[in-house]
Amino acid sequence: MRRFLIIFILLPLAIVVVALSVANRDLISFHLDPFGVTSPQWSLTAPLYVLLFAALALGVLTGGTATWARQRKWRHAARREHANAERLRQENERLRQHTAPARAITGPPADRDAA
Repeated sequence: MRRFLIIFILLPLAIVVVALSVANRDLISFHLDPFGVTSPQWSLTAPLYVLLFAALALGVLTGGTATWARQRKWRHAARREHANAERLRQENERLRQHTAPARAITGPPADRDAA
């Protein structure tokens, strides 16, 4: 499975990343100040591929955070059910220990069909 992942997914992805980096290496100016057209206060000059990959990373982080936040109720329900299962497991063990001496005295139940 790991070899499949490397050969069929990561290798083509690496080739695409290198091709994009080589094709988009010209410097561009990215301005965050919409009103300062002549001399923008907040600007960044970088190769286009750096900005593309930064936007991609920001999108992945935003999507992952949104998905994690939306799954909060399921994580909470899983924790609650796990605690309930552990409580029932402990109660079951306590009841087994409580009934074990009584079984030892009376023995196992007799088979009615035998004889």
